[in-house]
Amino acid sequence: MEQPLGHEIDAATGVATTGHAFDGIKELNNPLPRWWLWMFYATIVWAIGYWVVYPAWPLVYGYTGGLLGWQSRAAVVEDLAALKVLRGPLTAKLEATDIAAVEKDPELLGFSRALGKTTFGDNCVPCHGAGGGGAKGYPNLNDDDWLFGGKVTDIQATLTHGIHWVADADTRVGGMPAFGRLGALDSVQMSNVADYVRSLSGQPLEQGADLKAGAKVFADTCASCHGNDGKGKRDFGAPNLTDAIWLYGSDKKTIVEGLTNGRTGAMPAWIGRLDPTTIKALAVYVHSLGGGE
Repeated sequence: MEQPLGHEIDAATGVATTGHAFDGIKELNNPLPRWWLWMFYATIVWAIGYWVVYPAWPLVYGYTGGLLGWQSRAAVVEDLAALKVLRGPLTAKLEATDIAAVEKDPELLGFSRALGKTTFGDNCVPCHGAGGGGAKGYPNLNDDDWLFGGKVTDIQATLTHGIHWVADADTRVGGMPAFGRLGALDSVQMSNVADYVRSLSGQPLEQGADLKAGAKVFADTCASCHGNDGKGKRDFGAPNLTDAIWLYGSDKKTIVEGLTNGRTGAMPAWIGRLDPTTIKALAVYVHSLGGGE
């Protein structure tokens, strides 16, 4: 263990010790290099100068403003204002152009995709993923399966008014009731209709599946939204059940769970959060991901 020693002179080096030793090794009192000391003192002077020139110290009801009066928030506001001026001509052109004609103008299309991509990254990535591939319960924007329509005008309307996020009379409203919890279907009926729905997309069925009974439940309960052929109705946001694209999963357990508890996905109405021109650019970007109609 460490033991205090006297300030003796080390015989080998002729340097005084600090009075500390550890495992028989004595600490020499060598001074720090002068260049290091000057650098250290310079950092102290720099810190004091920084405190005086820039905002630094918190006060009871604010903070020291600094002699330069510079603020990071003000700098950001200035940068955004400069960017707005830079974008001004193309923004005005995009605002004045009908969205259906944007993709026919290469310059406007490039601008819309660039602005839309940035907006998508800031607002849509948490749900739809960086590439728009979606996740369980969040639609893939790269395919050609759309609940409320995949034309650029449809996408613009969906972004503007939202889904199940009531903002105005044009908000997209749909969803599937909780047939099980409401007592509209019992477990046998839900099992039968789940088998029938799986058969519509050519999926393997359990042995003994009663498709006739499932078809009757479907006709009585589900066809009003999904259509007699199961291909869905966009007025209700009811998905096509005959393809291989499933928002929540196509296994029987997941389908029965959905019948039991219902499905009501939602997306915010972006009007009021984003200006109409930015929403237009975002719609063009989403439409260009590959699955737009």
